Amino acid sequence: MRDVNNLPGLHKARTMFSAKKRSRPRIQSSTYLDLYMLDKEKERLLKESERLSLRDTGIKNRLKEIDLEVNKLQKTEVVNKASTNPSFSERTFTQKGAAKKEWKKMTLNY
Repeated sequence: MRDVNNLPGLHKARTMFSAKKRSRPRIQSSTYLDLYMLDKEKERLLKESERLSLRDTGIKNRLKEIDLEVNKLQKTEVVNKASTNPSFSERTFTQKGAAKKEWKKMTLNY
């Protein structure tokens, strides 16, 4: 399923500063502004990297929990099958002693 997070190129979008585009010509006194903008971009990227690592850690922990639950349920299923009737998996769930159920049919006018 495609969503906004899976669109190609969306997360690699660059700002005007990172693309080195300027609305006016560069002058000598803009060095401090460039340093400030680079520092702000670096802070933003570090925060994003930290959020991604936290999310990755949370996802990995949840996957481990799911694996443990699946293994536990599979073990209990094997124990239950061994202790019950061996033909349990071959049974079909039908109504006992009842004939095939008749459904009431109606016409609908649209």
